[in-house]
Amino acid sequence: MNLRRDVFQAIADPTRRAILGLVAFQAMTVGAIADNFDSARQTISKHLQVLHECELLQQTTTGREVYYQMNPKKMKEVADWLDPYRKLWEGRLAAMDDLLKKMKNK
Repeated sequence: MNLRRDVFQAIADPTRRAILGLVAFQAMTVGAIADNFDSARQTISKHLQVLHECELLQQTTTGREVYYQMNPKKMKEVADWLDPYRKLWEGRLAAMDDLLKKMKNK
């Protein structure tokens, strides 16, 4: 059964965001990732499964070890989707900053 998970639901979890941060710069095994958390290895494996199912992580097998690394193409899709909203809020915050400066100078 091939479940399709929602990317935003996956990254809503703080543990999964922390995992993405860990594997952003280097591939890591389940054990190496789990060593960074106070959760059971099985719990971390479940988080990795969710991230892999929504294609935020890629798996590479070397011998008996499975390495996880971030999937930059999927992360770019997420960033591209968020970009218009980021620009909208940056514009609104800049306008508010300008207004506050004008009010302060009066």
